[in-house]
Amino acid sequence: MSLIAVVCAVVGVVTAVVLHQDLYGQLDHALGGVATRAAGPGGPPPGLAGGGGRDDDLGFVLGPGQPLATLGAVLSDGQAVAGGISAGAASPGMTPLSTAQLAVLDRLAADPAGRPHSVDLPGLGSYRVVLTYRHLSGDQVVVGLPTADLQATMDRLVVTELCLSAGALLAVALAGFVLTNSALRPLRRVAATAARVSELQLHRGEVILHERVSAADTDPRTEAGQVGAALNQLLGHVGSALEARHASETQVRQFVADASHELRTPLASIRGYAELTRRGREEIGPDTRHALGRIESEATRMTALVEDLLLLARLDAGRPLSLAPLDLSPLVVDCVSDARAAGPEHRWRLELPDDPVLVQGDRARLHQVLVNLLGNARHHTPPGTTVTARARRQGARVLVEVVDDGPGIPPEARPHIFDRFARGDASRSRHAGSTGLGLAIVRAVVAAHDGEVGMASEPGRTAVTVLLPAAG
Repeated sequence: MSLIAVVCAVVGVVTAVVLHQDLYGQLDHALGGVATRAAGPGGPPPGLAGGGGRDDDLGFVLGPGQPLATLGAVLSDGQAVAGGISAGAASPGMTPLSTAQLAVLDRLAADPAGRPHSVDLPGLGSYRVVLTYRHLSGDQVVVGLPTADLQATMDRLVVTELCLSAGALLAVALAGFVLTNSALRPLRRVAATAARVSELQLHRGEVILHERVSAADTDPRTEAGQVGAALNQLLGHVGSALEARHASETQVRQFVADASHELRTPLASIRGYAELTRRGREEIGPDTRHALGRIESEATRMTALVEDLLLLARLDAGRPLSLAPLDLSPLVVDCVSDARAAGPEHRWRLELPDDPVLVQGDRARLHQVLVNLLGNARHHTPPGTTVTARARRQGARVLVEVVDDGPGIPPEARPHIFDRFARGDASRSRHAGSTGLGLAIVRAVVAAHDGEVGMASEPGRTAVTVLLPAAG
């Protein structure tokens, strides 16, 4: 568009300049004829004419062959002393020039003869004038022709060029818009397909990628068709990769679930036999008793790990929860009471509203979420740490928050704190034998309730927040 405007401007300027030069050339040629007729018949050269007197006769203005509106003036001693303009056939005769108009012609006395000039005469407009000499008397005379017709022609040309350029630009803009819109329509459909794919949840679960660019937009003979075909090929590869990933995840999940389920029985047997041996009537030595205690303790720890893995596998598989209206306040009170009994060296605080805090949830699973959060705060903070549990309504959601004033979580561990088997560094004690699955279970259970979980930590304050949809 800008290039076309520049081309139109250049063509218009060049045309105007060429026409201006041509028209002024024709006018100067006609003016030369007027000057020749005004000079009169041949005679003595200027300054050698007989008599040496001044001739104020303006008859050369009305002489034969002179065009209408011819201007003529006689100069004496560098001043225009008389002048007039032929009035034409409608008003025969000559219109004399005023003093102000004659004064404009005075400056021509010093110019060489035969060189055209453009002057503006008050009340008459622009004239093309030239200085010449009468052959008989040698007097300086000025003759001129009006440039009004020439200027009108130039004005019409400029207006015509502007209108044509504006029309051409408008036509080009309209045609460009139509053609561009038609050419980009397939790309817009391809972009719409890509946008729909970008809105899909591809990071987890089974993803069936049915979105494809239509066959009409995959013509390899066009650029848009090549883009559409490439996008279809890409979507095919992505769909195959997602199917393979889901199949692998399903296989691993099934293996974890089966292995966890199968391990529960032998672990229960190990614990039972260890406890039976330790409590039996036979006298055993202290080393054996200690070994049996360790076997029982590790079996208990492994049982907790297997139970956690089995729960995560069931949540990943989308097992439905037993949802029902539930007031979180009593549940928080019970969990904090259990945590206080298990960790009397910590300071435990409750912040609950007077009104019920209702959610639509699974009581057993939410109880496990609170137990894991409070146990995580108790296990990984030193004695004397204050742990605060809060629950309150927040718009259409319920906020549950567990805050402690312990040393905080190391910055490098925060991005992965909810991953499975993730742990902080040694500054957060693991004396209770943490499996690294507590917060992973919290995230999985909260996600199964269509909620969100977050964490913010700095030295002196660590807060884990859970947002759950409010009941009703």
